[in-house]
Amino acid sequence: MTAVLVRSIERFLLPNVCIVCEQLMPPDAPDGLLCGVCATRLRALPAGGCARCAQPLPPVGPCRFCSEWPAAMAAAHSGVWLDEPARTVVHRFKYGGFHALGAALAHVVSRRVPWPSEGLVVPIPLGARRLRERGYNQSAILGRALADTWKRPMATHLLRRVRETATQTTLTPDARRANVDQAFAAGPGHGAQTIILIDDVLTTGATLGAAARALSDAGWGVVRAVTFARALPYDIAAST
Repeated sequence: MTAVLVRSIERFLLPNVCIVCEQLMPPDAPDGLLCGVCATRLRALPAGGCARCAQPLPPVGPCRFCSEWPAAMAAAHSGVWLDEPARTVVHRFKYGGFHALGAALAHVVSRRVPWPSEGLVVPIPLGARRLRERGYNQSAILGRALADTWKRPMATHLLRRVRETATQTTLTPDARRANVDQAFAAGPGHGAQTIILIDDVLTTGATLGAAARALSDAGWGVVRAVTFARALPYDIAAST
């Protein structure tokens, strides 16, 4: 029995369904996990935001979203807002073991954020305990898919987490920064090399900022961040 026939039988007996709406995937994308309708519901950040972080600017004055970020993080872009269905997609990708979603998320990101013309792709690492519990690092999976799309090299072990941190979900912005302060270390770098940090979600930028600072301290050059999703402004405000 050929591999094609086996796969055809598997598709018939166990057809894929969209992880958001749970409808059968269409015949033209039988191996997909996110249907076209749900993909179109992913909401992009509006154009014309802050030049550094792409966040919508306040009515008056400069951007306040990235004002507390370390100078080491030069820029950050996100593919979509973290509302529905993006929240469901991230949860399944992060905790549900749906590794194949990495390619779908990378496709969304590649259509919504500027492609890097240079740089080394570096995913945000998990702590050893959390990696054992989860079994995989979703940021590394997304990073690999983006590196392949962008045709950029990737370094999985350049950045490491040197201490375990509490989950950031319920922490205020100040507590988030304290939680990840000095949580990362990086291998020695070369000042001319740009780093493209990859994570699944950007909430306040505390984790990415701490990682960028570690890379800068190790001698790496410009650090830019890219995430699949970004927390909605009122979600961030609710945690303060």
